[in-house]
Amino acid sequence: MQITDWTDFGLFAAVARSGSLAGAARETGLSQATLSRRMTALEQRTGRRLFAHGSAGYAPTAEGRALLERAKKMEAAARDIAHWSAAQSGPPRVRISAGTWTSERLARTLTDYWSTNAAWTPEFVSCNRDMDIERREVDIGVRNRRPTHPWLAGRRTGTVEHAAFALSDDITGWIGPSDDTSTLPSEAWTITHHGPDIVAVSNEPTIRLALARSGVGRVVLPTFAAACVPKLIQVSPIIEALTAEEWLVCHQDTRHDPAIRAALDALAIGLRAPA
Repeated sequence: MQITDWTDFGLFAAVARSGSLAGAARETGLSQATLSRRMTALEQRTGRRLFAHGSAGYAPTAEGRALLERAKKMEAAARDIAHWSAAQSGPPRVRISAGTWTSERLARTLTDYWSTNAAWTPEFVSCNRDMDIERREVDIGVRNRRPTHPWLAGRRTGTVEHAAFALSDDITGWIGPSDDTSTLPSEAWTITHHGPDIVAVSNEPTIRLALARSGVGRVVLPTFAAACVPKLIQVSPIIEALTAEEWLVCHQDTRHDPAIRAALDALAIGLRAPA
């Protein structure tokens, strides 16, 4: 069957409810001639006789009544969507994914690069995996490499460095990731280079930081994150193997959307600012 415009089903429901073209014309604002033409076309497309024409007006047939019940569900869904859409107040939301420390940095310094008068509403999605921009899981991702897929656009914002931090140089034990979370380069590096020296583990980066702040061991952190943690000191040189570029990445098709463009510009300011 040929796909029918959803609008036709709404018009059909109006005609079926009123039982006449005149009543449906008053409800929809369309002329009787237009409604008659649309109903005839709908019957042809569905291959069903939907109305019993004649002195009974436009009384729905058994097939028409069956379609009306389905059309009512469609109308209810349309009303629900309208209510959902109306509930979205303010500028469009822009979903932003980043790792734990970058998300924390962007949230902590939000008012430095964004205001409530901005043309976009930030929605942070903290995730240490690359969420799918192509399938619109997020609108913008902060990544540690230049995008390679042709459907992605990127803007470099800087370089991220890592080092080991602890309360003092005397602390020799290390804090590592749980067995099921060694996915980040810094986590893998810790296991590879200091696996035998790990004294505590956690699957959550903020818990690893708390352990380091309590004096349990050394933890690998981005230098921008450690700069905001009182008492922690850098106890290793910069770990060159973990130094990586930082990129703002979005879909080619959406990068000129006003809200996403404004978000990209603002986030670039936030990420380029000193920690």
